[in-house]
Amino acid sequence: MEQKLKVAIIGTGSISESHINGYLKNPNAELYAFCDISEKRLQEMGEKYGVTRLYTDKDVMLKELPEIDAVSVCTWNSAHAPCTIAALKAGKHVLCEKPMATSAAEAREMLAAAKESGRLLMVGFVRRYGNDCSILKEFVDNGYFGDIYYAKATYLRRNGSPGGWFGMKEFSAGGPLIDLGVHVIDLTRYIMGNPRPVSVYGATFHKLGDRRELKDQKEYVAASATGNEEFNVEDLASAMIRYDNGSVVSIEASFSLNIKKDEGKIEFFGTKAGAKLDPELELYSESNGYMTDVNLCAPTALSFNGLFENEIDHYVDCILNGTPCVSPAEDGIALMEILDAVYESARTGHEVVIG
Repeated sequence: MEQKLKVAIIGTGSISESHINGYLKNPNAELYAFCDISEKRLQEMGEKYGVTRLYTDKDVMLKELPEIDAVSVCTWNSAHAPCTIAALKAGKHVLCEKPMATSAAEAREMLAAAKESGRLLMVGFVRRYGNDCSILKEFVDNGYFGDIYYAKATYLRRNGSPGGWFGMKEFSAGGPLIDLGVHVIDLTRYIMGNPRPVSVYGATFHKLGDRRELKDQKEYVAASATGNEEFNVEDLASAMIRYDNGSVVSIEASFSLNIKKDEGKIEFFGTKAGAKLDPELELYSESNGYMTDVNLCAPTALSFNGLFENEIDHYVDCILNGTPCVSPAEDGIALMEILDAVYESARTGHEVVIG
């Protein structure tokens, strides 16, 4: 193409670098402007990536740079909706990081703004763009599993609270459920054909906190929101999600838990076969009257490398060529409905019906 897509990043925290590197590798995109409320972080990122159009106010940026074509929203969760809606109303396409919003109500407002503007609103469900997901979908689409009626997903960290704004409900809207659980809830739902959620039973716990007193160095460290953060979100969440096709998913997610090591495992159970992703993909079925196990261990096929590059490439392709979006706003709303229901069920101690 003659002219590259001009892209702005709103929120230049750690997750933004995954987006930035994706755009830098895409020949049809130009990293055009950065926006962040932290002047220090903004200047550091501008120097690091050679971006000179730097703003601390999204509205000023959108007004002064009407030539911007697309935006990635990489802020903390509570700013996703206002930043996304502002960009859409300014006529920009938007890729919004997960979770889409802090509530389903906010997510619906974002979709309404996208429809009104006629621009694309894509949600950053990055696990949909992994090779492991592509391989699983290929087996599903070919009928290998039959009817997948049950799935289990765990995303457990022993001492993995990022701290900073992640532990403050005002900014994050929740703990490991909305940060980690969102990945595996969405991936299981996507693999199972995006069934509609109808009810949820959930429980959340605040028992161990963020374990800031431990001497062990944390692998995940988030930016400070206030300079004096408290940890007031859950440290463990568990839920059972029922869909309109009768299938059920069990989910567990933690920042802090007394387990031996971190765990990220997804299992699917179908009428013809089952599967476990941990992270190698194993398949369990029957053949010639015997139970059979298959281990898909090709490292290149199941590599987690390139997820964000695949996501960014797809986003650019959707904008330039009208390719149908793999992770549209409607799926973000469905996910937010599930998260809302889990937190409400945890609060009341009762099942919550959706819709």
